[in-house]
Amino acid sequence: MIRYALHCKACDEDFEAWFASSSAYETLKEKRQVRCTVCNSSRVDKQIMAPAVSSAAKKKDAPADPEKMFAAFAEKARQHVAQNFDYVGSNFAEEARSMYYGEQDERPIWGETTEEEREALKEEGVPAAPLPEPFTPPIPKPKGQLN
Repeated sequence: MIRYALHCKACDEDFEAWFASSSAYETLKEKRQVRCTVCNSSRVDKQIMAPAVSSAAKKKDAPADPEKMFAAFAEKARQHVAQNFDYVGSNFAEEARSMYYGEQDERPIWGETTEEEREALKEEGVPAAPLPEPFTPPIPKPKGQLN
């Protein structure tokens, strides 16, 4: 089977059609059986097309399983948060508020809040957002604590 991009000279419509082979297209064209899908004219020609060639390299670069792609992305996000954000635990609301009001230098933080703390931060206009679970790194152990 082969797909051709076609153009109708009568109504200027572009469309596609499938044929058993290139010779089947030519045979149908000679018999004036290749017709426009809009005006039914037989004044139809093939458009210039780039062939769709499948190669081993293309197959190797084919998109991965979406679940695997998401898992890899989530792992990178967890690593980024763990390496670049300070874990402040249950002090998140207090730390975020302190930075917002200029009481301390801004820095990226993550931690936990209660529902009431989240609402209070929102009402005050303190920029904070929940970190979705797939992107949350493991909670670090307190410094000096062994396993």
